[in-house]
Amino acid sequence: METLTDERTLTHELATRVGDTVRLQGWVHNRRDLGGIQFLLLRDRSGLVQCVFQNTELPLHESCVAVTGTVVANDRAPGGVEVQGEALELISLASVPPPVEIPKEEWHANPETLLEYRHVTVRGLKAQAALKVQAELVAAFRAYLDARDFTEIFTPKLVAAGAESGANLFEVDYYGKRAYLAQSPQLYKQIMVGVFERVYEVAPVFRAEPSHTTRHLAEYLSLDVEMGFIRDEGDIMDLQEGLFKAMMTRVAERCAPQLERLEATAPDVSRPFPRIPLLEARELIAERYGHRTGGKDLDPEAERLLGRWAREEHGSDFVFVTDFPQAARPFYTYPQPGGELTRGLDLLFRGVEITSGGQRVHEHAMLLEELAKRNMPAEAFHGYLEVFRHGMPPHGGFAAGAERLTALLLGIPNVRFARAFPRDGSRIQP
Repeated sequence: METLTDERTLTHELATRVGDTVRLQGWVHNRRDLGGIQFLLLRDRSGLVQCVFQNTELPLHESCVAVTGTVVANDRAPGGVEVQGEALELISLASVPPPVEIPKEEWHANPETLLEYRHVTVRGLKAQAALKVQAELVAAFRAYLDARDFTEIFTPKLVAAGAESGANLFEVDYYGKRAYLAQSPQLYKQIMVGVFERVYEVAPVFRAEPSHTTRHLAEYLSLDVEMGFIRDEGDIMDLQEGLFKAMMTRVAERCAPQLERLEATAPDVSRPFPRIPLLEARELIAERYGHRTGGKDLDPEAERLLGRWAREEHGSDFVFVTDFPQAARPFYTYPQPGGELTRGLDLLFRGVEITSGGQRVHEHAMLLEELAKRNMPAEAFHGYLEVFRHGMPPHGGFAAGAERLTALLLGIPNVRFARAFPRDGSRIQP
């Protein structure tokens, strides 16, 4: 029986409303006129639906409208249904056409134009899908940690010193004094281990990156974790593995339409993540793929090849790289016996680093030694160091960038399109 309700219906509900008269609200995503019959593609937060009118003037793309009509089955229409329009209400008219044809959104075409008009292009279905997936990743991050007795914390973003080397800092005027935008909540989350033992934060961090690559942002959303009373860095890897498996599982379960739209596939996380020391990884890559890499870390090609090895040999899109040398890690990374290597580690996903972390130094005297090795003045970290004079447990943690993780998961070629309003070396608008 036909029913009519004054309540709004969302497009994803229409498949179960065939024969009903409904009221939709959304935007004019696309429109076309075929000799007296008008087709309006309406977009709302849940998807698209084709609305058919006769002898009706349709407004400009991106106008905000309400449509009242009857839901009918149509195998050729998006979603298998369409709405035979009976009334079109103009809620808010677009005064000019959009600067980019949003229905034809393609990230590889004119990326600067897409970013310049991001206030409008972010409405595109691909942009919407990517940000929806990111929201689910962050929700899963919180849910997994909450269930394991972690406490969410909120740390300052105006700081007196850098958390790492002091490089790549944004300087700001703080009441006539010099201050900086926080690179990381690292020092604060360690302090908070002395309060809650297990903590995490979801918040922006700031890096004055001199490079303008498709992998870096000046501001990104950092997913930070720190855990006390650990045995060693193995506990940190165990936590990461469980966490990322839960995050990927949630996306696979809740974001099937978004993955399909972006032609992306969630990784198979049924197998353990392999773990390999850095020096062993270098030897393996050289012997197996003929690529030699020096320095204190893996170069991007080495990371890609190690990801390939993890897929070929272990059926995993993830791989841990462990036992980094001291030169590659911050001063607070716990040294291995002998002092040359550390308990620092990275997690790679599809051949790109997505987390960096490990076990931290929890003894005051050792922290002073590590700072001295690097010729870093202890006075600059006075507030941080003081807590270690009052008893800290063995602890460790890691951090991941939400945008890089999203981009790798979805195959987005430029990390800027995994953030609603990206900031880089040349962009501070919109």
